[in-house]
Amino acid sequence: MKKDEVCSRIREIAIIPAIRVSSGSDAHFAAEAVTRGGIPIVEITMTVPGARELITHLVRSDPTLIVGAGTVLDTNTADLCLDCGASFITAPSFNPAIVEFAAKRNIAVLPGALTPTEVVTAWSGGADFVKVFPCGPVGGDRYIKALHTSLPQIPIIAAGGVNQQTAANFILSGATAIGVGTELIPNEAIERRQSKRIHELARRFAKLVKDARQQIEEWQKSIVVKLYTETERCEK
Repeated sequence: MKKDEVCSRIREIAIIPAIRVSSGSDAHFAAEAVTRGGIPIVEITMTVPGARELITHLVRSDPTLIVGAGTVLDTNTADLCLDCGASFITAPSFNPAIVEFAAKRNIAVLPGALTPTEVVTAWSGGADFVKVFPCGPVGGDRYIKALHTSLPQIPIIAAGGVNQQTAANFILSGATAIGVGTELIPNEAIERRQSKRIHELARRFAKLVKDARQQIEEWQKSIVVKLYTETERCEK
């Protein structure tokens, strides 16, 4: 899948499930459960045992699935992940070397940042999206709104503190997408192999994002109508 298509799909789906578990089999189960629940994208963190092998397996099993590599901290790891078929690379921080490497390989890259300076630095450095992490402890959706208001040109992915109660607010506050971990794929559901529970959570998060976007569209339409009406009054 080409970079432009991957970026377009990330914007469309607007949810990036992050899988960070202690075994390869658990990660495999989690990835399949969340995708069958209707979210065709997963981020496999490099902390998962056998992460690269799992990325290869998922890519070969379903070419339509967008599989990313998470917690990529150096270019050597990034190179290995791309050879496995990863469609995007993420990290909790900004490493200029990784972003430059991704640009040369024409692969989507989502570095992490927190402060406004870090966000701008990552974006100016060539990031396709900037993952604000962890946004929960520093104000959650209010912090994302403040960043988006000041930096509307930067596509932000809100991660850390995203759950069923906050997901919609992050989108309403300007996040292009949200990164979700155990709130979408609970450890207990993985241990007990409760695939239906994960399916239901996936559907809930997808609906929360969809409803929030519809709310934004309705608000934007009302603004256009109001501006048009006011213009007519001025002309009269």
